[in-house]
Amino acid sequence: MMLDFLKIKGFLLDIDGVLTDGSIYSFLNEEVKRTSIKDGYALQLAVKKGYKVGIISGGKSEAIKKRLEYLGVTEINMGVSNKLEVYDRLLNTWGITTDEVVYVGDDMPDYLVMKKAGIAVAPADAATDILKIADYIAKAKGGEGVAREIIELVLKAQNNWYEENYIW
Repeated sequence: MMLDFLKIKGFLLDIDGVLTDGSIYSFLNEEVKRTSIKDGYALQLAVKKGYKVGIISGGKSEAIKKRLEYLGVTEINMGVSNKLEVYDRLLNTWGITTDEVVYVGDDMPDYLVMKKAGIAVAPADAATDILKIADYIAKAKGGEGVAREIIELVLKAQNNWYEENYIW
């Protein structure tokens, strides 16, 4: 199947297992998660280029929220139990259709949204059932550049990846 990256206007992503490797380092008063700087670059570039970028996650992390805000992501939905409801609300708010959005998920809470999204993307190490329904399986594992990979593919297809100058 040929994926139509030219239609894409928005990216929605899960956090744990997508922007992180799914590991949690537990200390007495905090939990620590690792993210990729490469994902961060792609996310902020997509925002600057005018794409809609949002998060739909069952988990909660103030540190991850602050990082995403720093990157320019404003639609951060954490502690979500019904991802499909948030997905539908965001698309309605943004004025885009399911054909115009990429959703990146890695596990069963993402299943229904991935079945509905225009392009469903899974990290290489996603759950088996998620890999079966993904339109695109990233070469990268969760937390190791999955967002970068798909955002770069879409932006390159739309001639939006390269800049005349790299002043950020």
